Order: sequence, then C-alpha cells, then structure tokens
Amino acid sequence: MSRILVVEDEEKIREVIVAYLSKAGYETCEAIDGRTALNGMIKHNIDLVLLDLMLPDMNGEELCAKIRATNPVPIIMLTAKSSMNHRIQGLSIGADDYIVKPFDPHELIARIRAVLRRTNQQDLLAERMEYGNGSLIVDSYSKQVFVKKKPVNLTPNEYKLLLVMARNADRTFTREELIEKIIGFDFEGDARAIDQHVKNLRQKIEEDPKNPFFIRTVFGSGYRFHGGIK
Repeated sequence: MSRILVVEDEEKIREVIVAYLSKAGYETCEAIDGRTALNGMIKHNIDLVLLDLMLPDMNGEELCAKIRATNPVPIIMLTAKSSMNHRIQGLSIGADDYIVKPFDPHELIARIRAVLRRTNQQDLLAERMEYGNGSLIVDSYSKQVFVKKKPVNLTPNEYKLLLVMARNADRTFTREELIEKIIGFDFEGDARAIDQHVKNLRQKIEEDPKNPFFIRTVFGSGYRFHGGIK
C-alpha cells in the first residue's frame, strides 16, 4: 500500500483529500507546514507527496527543493496559481505533476495513480547504462547519474527525460512524445515546456551545453540522444 504525505495548511481541504485517499486505498500522513513535512519525510517511508504551494512557514517551491535535494519521491503540486509560467516553474524545480485548485478529487486520484504507475514502471526496468565511453553513467536501480564518475543531482523530470532518451538512443522524439512520457497525457500546457527541462539537463551532463554531445536537437522534429564514443 502506497503512503502519501499530504502537505496542506487548510484543514477542510486536507480532510477532504485524506478522506478520498483513504477510500482509494492509500495510507496518509499529514503536515500543515514545511517543517512538519520535512520531519514526516524522515520518519516515514513516503511514496508520493501532495504539496500545497501556500504554506505558513515557507513557500511550496522552497519545500519542493528541500525534499528534492535528498529524496527522489514523486511530488504533485496543488495550487491556485494557474498561469503557464507557474506551471513551467513548478515542473522545472522538480514537481512531477501540477493540479490547479479547485480540483475534482477523482481527478486527483487519477493523477496520483498515473504518477505512481510511471515510477513503478521505471523501477521494473532498472539497469546500469554507460555512454560516451563511460563519461556518462545512468544507474536506474539506484536512480543516480554520474558524469565523469561524479554524481549529478537531477530533478525527477530531468532524470525521467534522460532515462527515456538514453534507453532509446538515436531515436528522435518529438516534444509531444517527451511530454507524454515524462509528465503524462493530461498535461495542458505548451509542449515547448520540455525545452526548459532539456536546457537544464544539458547544463548538468554536457561538457559544453551550447554544443551538446548527448542530447542533440533535431531541427523541426525534437530531440535525439547520442550515446556513442566521444
């Protein structure tokens, strides 16, 4: 049974979420602020975090970054901010999905199931892959990435982007295909949101991000991963 940490300071909203999660068969832990949430991450084995962006002691983006620095657990953001810029910002700092309030609890459950399903599928395909004559290593068992034998800290979406492309070296992906595989079918934004993830990933794994070796742009189509010898 998956355990979900619900980080929400509004009691009525938190109670509704917990009730629907329990009915759907999930265990829950609750937190009303960032400090309680971080303590919950330490005390419990959390499988997914539902994170409200408006908290009394720190904003949700800051808490997301703190969680992401030490834990690859999936994070779904809950917020009243509905603009495209806010969605892109939330996804770029490490969120796996983004739901705007008010939301249908049934949709929330469906999003949770989709994120957990993607996470579980990746775990089943665990392997260690080396590219660029060993200069880039992707270890999907430990969910770690190494560049020149040094660990690199990727956000979940950056990691999923790299994993999908690395497992399909030399295949050209459209932006829409990458959005579908990394964020999901129900992403409502511009497919070019993937460009920011590619840019961030290149900064972390490429020796020269402006002249990338691994993640190459296919003009008019999308992106392709090259894993040959440097």
